[in-house]
Amino acid sequence: MNETAHRILGIDWGTSNRRAYLVDAAGTLVDSRADDQGMLAAGPDFGASLAALLADMGIAPGVPVLASGMIGSAQGWRETPYLDAAVALEDLPRHLVGVPVPGDAPARTCRIVPGYRFQDADGRVDVMRGEEMQLLGAVAMGRRSGWFVLPGTHSKWVRLEQGVIRHLSTFMTGEFFATLGKQGTLAPLMKGPDDDAAFAAGVDEARRRAPLTHALFGVRARAVTGAMPAAQVRSFVSGLLIGAELVAALDLTGPAAGGVTTVAAPKLQGIYAAAAARLGIDLQPLDPDAVYRAALGVFLDRMDPHEASPL
Repeated sequence: MNETAHRILGIDWGTSNRRAYLVDAAGTLVDSRADDQGMLAAGPDFGASLAALLADMGIAPGVPVLASGMIGSAQGWRETPYLDAAVALEDLPRHLVGVPVPGDAPARTCRIVPGYRFQDADGRVDVMRGEEMQLLGAVAMGRRSGWFVLPGTHSKWVRLEQGVIRHLSTFMTGEFFATLGKQGTLAPLMKGPDDDAAFAAGVDEARRRAPLTHALFGVRARAVTGAMPAAQVRSFVSGLLIGAELVAALDLTGPAAGGVTTVAAPKLQGIYAAAAARLGIDLQPLDPDAVYRAALGVFLDRMDPHEASPL
């Protein structure tokens, strides 16, 4: 038996970071790497960066290489067109785009996973790149239908029906929080430690549904008048932003019978769980590494080694 034919290397290649997972047919992790060679650091010579990673991990030529995330964006290695949301997640292995790895002998192709484009009944458009792997993994683990939240820089709320995306809404919660901490009138105040009580108060403020920009200025007003200690501002703003996302999501999900599945690293999962519990939302966690490995298993089973079309 050719052992390499029963392994696959998956690379979660984001804007700032890159994580590689070598798994076997059972979904068992054989080897992994994590580095700072995301899209911004590795570009424009993505091929050389990938070749160095393959050499470091000792990946044999017969092992298929799969990349997902921002590496397939317009700023990445090759822009990979978005799939329409009507394409089932389990059909992703049929829509890969192949990119030759330069200087690799024998010749090797890296296959890039496309993201998704969703348009609602009112014409609003939303997109995702990278999160489709987490959703596919959740489907492979038996979560074929229901609401999902994938927190992060751009938090995704997705409704699946039998493995097909029926709704997608993105919230710039993480990016907005990071920006407020770096510039603007709140930035000098957002230096305090984690404060659970202040975070909960921010979630409660979001529950009141005041316009977000008004509520944020209110944070500054409380701090400069002494109504709120400056040390609490960072946690309060975190609770306010995540709370605003969750309150808006409640309008989408309704009661969300059976709860909402969340895929996030433990720390972020804990933060969202604390805010969700305060708002009466039941979050059911899935480990992000486990779902990624489960998605790789789907590709290993269904990917035709000659199917990816090169650009």
